[in-house]
Amino acid sequence: MAKKKKSIREFVLQYFKRHPLEELKHGPVVDWVRKQYLKEHKEPPRDPWREIRKLHQEGTLIKVKKGIYKYDPDYVHEVELWEFSAETKKAILERDGYHCVVCGRGIEDGVELVVDHIKPKDKGGTNDISNGETLCMEHNLMKKNYSQTEAGKKYFIKIYKKAVKLNDKKMIKFCKCVFDCYDYHKINGHIKRPNGKIKAKGNK
Repeated sequence: MAKKKKSIREFVLQYFKRHPLEELKHGPVVDWVRKQYLKEHKEPPRDPWREIRKLHQEGTLIKVKKGIYKYDPDYVHEVELWEFSAETKKAILERDGYHCVVCGRGIEDGVELVVDHIKPKDKGGTNDISNGETLCMEHNLMKKNYSQTEAGKKYFIKIYKKAVKLNDKKMIKFCKCVFDCYDYHKINGHIKRPNGKIKAKGNK
């Protein structure tokens, strides 16, 4: 039986696991992966650097700074612990009837379902069934975008406070309009605006 050829991902992981906790530049890693890959394959590997980025996004590698990553077994174990187990995911899917809790669509409607945390870990969320929900990919993406609107609102709060110190009336007025827009659409109401509501007409 022919020996199974390793993938680019497997070679990348092999290199990092051989150098645990070392801060590795992408150049030497890519060179090594290419060399080892060509021992088993006729064609050179396609973009090993992309696999390094993917492993970082998945929580397997830690990005130290641009172009430098490291592998920490303890960190990987912690990430894996935070992921729902297969049994928990199944229980959540069954509880939600294998349908998105937002729109009610399921696999039969041609949508992909994911199990997501209701309250994220960094905000005190747990990793049990009660903190999970079934979402379609569309609403899972929308949920992630909400975190971006939170960051945006916090950024405008900083701008507003600075404008108040500088008595920049034009910027103060602009920020108030932004806060009114958040209020009108009922987005991120849990983040308290630093000023009272203003009238819509003329923004007075």
